[in-house]
Amino acid sequence: MSDCHATPAAPAERDTMSALWKGLRLKCPNCGSGPLLKGFLSVRHECPVCREPFHHHRADDGPAYLTILIVGHLMAPLLLVAYTAFRPEPLVLFTVFLVGTVGLSLFLLPRLKGALIAFQWARQMHGFGGHD
Repeated sequence: MSDCHATPAAPAERDTMSALWKGLRLKCPNCGSGPLLKGFLSVRHECPVCREPFHHHRADDGPAYLTILIVGHLMAPLLLVAYTAFRPEPLVLFTVFLVGTVGLSLFLLPRLKGALIAFQWARQMHGFGGHD
């Protein structure tokens, strides 16, 4: 008796934490050595080392929201502590926190984008598992 309704083999399990770490380092979540981005935020079409395709990622606005969430939750309490403990001049306080906020945002944004793409790859979302 033939089984005409055979289920396809389940895709291999991927380690999410390992993929997230590789994504945070801006490396390919598959091989860990190829670069994930080709510019500041432009995602490569595929990994130059292992040829893993990245064209179907759906990072959209997620990295920006996560960056705002993290930077806001770090800088707001620091601003309060700096103001109450040191009472700096307003222009000094503004300048220090402006540089800190912009610097931290520019540092985190591509890394969070890499982590989000790596998460999608590890969970086989949006075509990363061979199906959409």
